Amino acid sequence: MMKEKVSVPFMLLGILFNVCLIAANLLETKVLQVGGLTLTAGLLVFPVSYIINDCVTEVWGFRKARLIIWSGFAMNIFVVGLGLIAVALPAAPFWEGEEHFDFVFGMAPRIVVASMTAFLAGSFLNAYVMSRMKVADGGRHFSARAIWSTVAGETADSIIFFPIAFGGLIAWRELLAMMALQVVLKSMYEVVILPVTIRVVRAVKRIDGSDVYDEGISYHIF
Repeated sequence: MMKEKVSVPFMLLGILFNVCLIAANLLETKVLQVGGLTLTAGLLVFPVSYIINDCVTEVWGFRKARLIIWSGFAMNIFVVGLGLIAVALPAAPFWEGEEHFDFVFGMAPRIVVASMTAFLAGSFLNAYVMSRMKVADGGRHFSARAIWSTVAGETADSIIFFPIAFGGLIAWRELLAMMALQVVLKSMYEVVILPVTIRVVRAVKRIDGSDVYDEGISYHIF
């Protein structure tokens, strides 16, 4: 029996997806002040995961996107678990970085719950919208579905993450402003990098010879 070949583009995008999620999780612990705007440092890399999600769903379909979403979830849990173990281990008496290390890796349970729940909801919604729009449009209007799927996913992510993570710690007025700003900036990120995304999708379709339409499939997340 001939073994199924591993798609190298899919494997590389899956690896990059996981790296982006782990990096974003760590960067989210820093709150930035840019001019009069309050942001989190996760904004630097997190939108890339949505762009990869778009690429995977466009080329290989919802079921392959579901695979990398759950792999990203598992790897995030793995890294968070390792971080908590490292925090619990006794530090060397001469080491002076304990407080800072604990701040980054000793994530509060509410941050973990907020991050993981928001990630799953946003990522699956992004893939679902991308997949359904592709079938409805007959494969046309990639730019529109890439943008609208990101808006849907990022909105769900922000609505879930910020209230759980920072509710009671940051005034609600500022929290709502942060949520709206994150959605706008992350969606703009998608728009700015869209020409690159289009070229990557075209190249991957050509190299891999795949262009899946999710007709008659189940959108169950498991």
